[in-house]
Amino acid sequence: MFKAALSLAFLAVPFSLACNGNALEGGNGDGGSSGCVGRQCQINTSCPAGSGPTTLTGTVTIPSGLLPLYNAQVYIPTGDVPPAPTSGASCDRCDAMLASDAAASTTTGYDGKFTLTNVPSGSKIPLIIRVGKWRRVVMLDSVADCTTTQLSAGQTRLPRNQTEGNIPKIALTTGMADALECILRGPKLGLDDSEFTLPSGKGRVNLYAGGQASTGTQGTLKYDNSLGGAPLPTASSWWSGAGNPFMSYDLVLFSCEGQQNSSDKPQSARDNLQAYIDAGGRAFASHWHNVWLTSNVSPKPPLASIATFVPNNTDASLGNISAQIDTSWDKGAALADWLELPSVTLPPPPPRGTLSIAQAKASLVTLDSQKSKTWVTYNGKPQYFSFDAPIGAPEANQCGQMVFTDLHLSGATTDVSKGTEFPKGCMSTALSAQEKALIFMLFDLSNCLQPPVG
Repeated sequence: MFKAALSLAFLAVPFSLACNGNALEGGNGDGGSSGCVGRQCQINTSCPAGSGPTTLTGTVTIPSGLLPLYNAQVYIPTGDVPPAPTSGASCDRCDAMLASDAAASTTTGYDGKFTLTNVPSGSKIPLIIRVGKWRRVVMLDSVADCTTTQLSAGQTRLPRNQTEGNIPKIALTTGMADALECILRGPKLGLDDSEFTLPSGKGRVNLYAGGQASTGTQGTLKYDNSLGGAPLPTASSWWSGAGNPFMSYDLVLFSCEGQQNSSDKPQSARDNLQAYIDAGGRAFASHWHNVWLTSNVSPKPPLASIATFVPNNTDASLGNISAQIDTSWDKGAALADWLELPSVTLPPPPPRGTLSIAQAKASLVTLDSQKSKTWVTYNGKPQYFSFDAPIGAPEANQCGQMVFTDLHLSGATTDVSKGTEFPKGCMSTALSAQEKALIFMLFDLSNCLQPPVG
């Protein structure tokens, strides 16, 4: 029943037109006798053999430009640029959200590279780069006929702020054991600090204070003065609120608090999360947030049917390990190949299919393999798995996705959340191996859903 994000090989074949073999000037988009519409009429299908077709090439990267992006959609619309994606849980399936009449379209390989052939030539050609609700529209001043144009790195990275394009609306809860908020910032994933605001602000990332003072598990509790100095709303009050507050977000990220703190996550909040991912929301749960996948209600709700875990505070600390990537399916194989790239891992790369993890944990006991997909394992136990929702629904009706991992994003860095003001606790600038892998998987989580291959 599982369906992973974006696999769009069927888009790699460019749209071919019978426009008398030449680019038509002034196509009126009325679908008349020319047999083409809009920018389709600006495609020259009779380029000389020596020059090849009109082509665009480039490499799509994360906002910081540090890492290439796998399975990003790259296309030129036939007509007007579609409206920007709207915020909130929605059923974003690849087979429903892509324009079938795009003038040219493809997706990036595991190395982030794309080649878009038989593209419209002329002036003011819009190129759209999209990964789920991440979207950037680049207006190309001029595309020369029957030539290959290499786009610059500045043109093909995802947006760092809202002036550059669309960024998903993200809720992130903090915790003392994982400075998850730090990975989203400029030196790493690449978002500008101006995008981190209170829910009442205009930024695309809202931080909520997780953990409990009584258990010493709180992370950062406020923004520093450079971002206004406001205290963060309490996570436990937020996720238990009326009207299901998860629903207004595209992506929800839970940082490890160091304990389950299950009293902060009542069944009503877990029901809210269930409804959210059923409606198309995406959720990422770091270590000890396995509590969201448990329930004392009988019969168990679907969210509690995926896995079983050890009791709170009794999991094993594995220390620093070399984990295995599941390469038996398309996304796992792509991750393994991606980690071999010189642009991702400095030579010499690790053996293909391995991932170095610092401060690894082991809280999982059992996992329903029919309802989930494993990405990373250690000694046969998953360290990272994902599943689609509604759980048990036909694949065509599944829209949302959730991830659980025993990996700490900040496990190998000096970033701290506890007792600091954001972003003062974000001190490291280099990405660890596990941070890189998790960025790969976070963008996959953000993407539209499509069945895996293999």
